[in-house]
Amino acid sequence: MTKKTPTIFIGHGSPMNALADNDFTQRLTKLGGELESPKSILMVSAHWETNGVSLVTGMEKPKTIHDFYGFPKPLYQEQYPAPGSPALAKKVVSLLGDDHCQIDKSEWGLDHGTWSVLKFIFPKADIPIVQLSIDRTKGIDYHYFLAEKLESLREEGVMIMGSGNIVHNLKLLDWDTSAKPHPWALEYDQWIKEQLENKNYSKILSDYRNSESAKLSIPTLEHFLPLIYVLGASSKEDKLSFIFDEIQNASIAMRSLKLGN
Repeated sequence: MTKKTPTIFIGHGSPMNALADNDFTQRLTKLGGELESPKSILMVSAHWETNGVSLVTGMEKPKTIHDFYGFPKPLYQEQYPAPGSPALAKKVVSLLGDDHCQIDKSEWGLDHGTWSVLKFIFPKADIPIVQLSIDRTKGIDYHYFLAEKLESLREEGVMIMGSGNIVHNLKLLDWDTSAKPHPWALEYDQWIKEQLENKNYSKILSDYRNSESAKLSIPTLEHFLPLIYVLGASSKEDKLSFIFDEIQNASIAMRSLKLGN
């Protein structure tokens, strides 16, 4: 029996983490040493949204995208020259169906939700990567449904990853890196943790926004949905382990997790 790759969610936080040597980036580096290198990676990043259909990058050499503004110059000089995988892109389309997913051969690449974390986990940038966009017109159940269709890729050496944040409220962010977390951010992060520990994914799908702390934590869905892809691509026998669980800048949960053995 082929060993399945784990499916992993990373709470990526500020783009500045890409330049940092902190507890978070040190943990990502350690994670890279713990993981067996996959044959390829399918990444769902909060920073690629499309309308009406999902897209998957199908180019041989995806470009490094600096999709942010007003940051220091060194951040714009970061490159992550990992190869793409047109074959994996075609496989994703075949699993999801071309009414749900189409191939992008030129527009996108690897955005900071992808390269800012993978540069620490797989610093050699030698593993083929494709990104799958988030169709912003669809609800949470639809994204879970798509993710379930992707689970079989894990048996073929594909690591399915999501990069976003469980709590992500930029309007209530505190730029002081030592700022205490907002109570509502702690409350919602803990609620999600409890549902994950109990494998109560259906409750996450039904109640993800049914509290004041939830509404403050996920004012928009794009950073939350990568977690849903990771959950949907998991299986009952997958073991849960938490990689990191800090809250940065008062309102960004960096909770990261792995499902798999």
